[in-house]
Amino acid sequence: MKQDEKISRRDLLAGAALTAGGALLPSLPMPQAPQTPDPSSVPGTATSAVSARSTFEAPARAPTGAVSGASFTPLHRLTGTMTPNDLLFERHHSGVPAIDPKKHKLIVHGLVDRPMTFTLDDLKRFPSVSRIYFLECSGNGRAAYKDPKPEMTPQVVDGLTCNGEWTGVPLAVILRETGARSSAKWFLAEGGDSAKVSRSIPIEKAWDDALVVYAFNGEALRPANGYPVRLLLPGFEGNTCIKWMRRIKLIDQPNMSKDETSKYTDPLRDGKARQFSFLMDAKSIITSPTHPTRIDRGWREISGLAWSGRGKIRSVDVSTDGGRTWSPAELPETIASKAHTRFRFMWDWNGRPAALMSRATDETGYVQPTRAVFEATRGKGTDYHYNYIRVWNVDRSGLITFAGNA
Repeated sequence: MKQDEKISRRDLLAGAALTAGGALLPSLPMPQAPQTPDPSSVPGTATSAVSARSTFEAPARAPTGAVSGASFTPLHRLTGTMTPNDLLFERHHSGVPAIDPKKHKLIVHGLVDRPMTFTLDDLKRFPSVSRIYFLECSGNGRAAYKDPKPEMTPQVVDGLTCNGEWTGVPLAVILRETGARSSAKWFLAEGGDSAKVSRSIPIEKAWDDALVVYAFNGEALRPANGYPVRLLLPGFEGNTCIKWMRRIKLIDQPNMSKDETSKYTDPLRDGKARQFSFLMDAKSIITSPTHPTRIDRGWREISGLAWSGRGKIRSVDVSTDGGRTWSPAELPETIASKAHTRFRFMWDWNGRPAALMSRATDETGYVQPTRAVFEATRGKGTDYHYNYIRVWNVDRSGLITFAGNA
């Protein structure tokens, strides 16, 4: 008998027990290991209308089932900077509406010479542009700030952000078409869902880089992402980028709607509150290695994402000793403005406890703050724009956990 054919005492006892019970359980099947054919010896599957991920890969948004709430992008399961369309984070106030694109209309009125109504086909007749930008919810990072837990992953900490190629029409083109008046200092954008979310935006943003978009990463917007038409304001907080947009009204002052008075105002330490705090500050987060990873000694790559609403990321520094020392991370040769940038840093772990951190600096010179600096400026009661430095602890076993904020 060959070595791999020897039968253990446990196998003999198990076989005897099965034989003894055979009269009582004559139809009990023997457990069988799944048979996986050699993929090089059999034909593969045929073509399909829509490709699926490998059964060995299952990134997913979480949580699910919320009509009013959020579902987070699995940042730690992604590479590069482009967010897959089906993993784009969600934040809704009244669920996802089902809108027929043939019936949807965008009305532009107010302080314009020619009030107009645009169908989706009308918008697609204008010259289009495709640009890569990030999008981030203003409340991204709230759970990690209010109640940090060791088992938090980058998805839970900062998963309310995405990045990709947006296609649509510059809002400036539409304003010229309708004859925007010089007396218009703001514009109100309103969504077509049952919550009718609306926000007032300074008119300068419309003339700058605002887009009316109908596609993301080469395909039509998905319903949860604002199908058929949404507003995109590069670098501004996500709630201003109105989904399912049905109306733009040019006005001479802020509308002071419910979504910019009862919501999206930020308490400060002196008892006042920030309002119309549109810009998203420079920020970064390590996405690998993080919880729930357990690492081995030796060389490995520390990788993550950095972005800023002010423009390009200029540099990212990484610390493995809790901020006592910092080293520059590697950035790509070409860095897009107001977009996610992937940073990388090679690290030789020696088996001792470590604390991993990243710190972004944008082209204006703004530096991502520590939590102490963040709170000294904004106060502990702040409720939006959480951009302080995150920390990941590595214990002697190699297990990584979220340590909160530097």
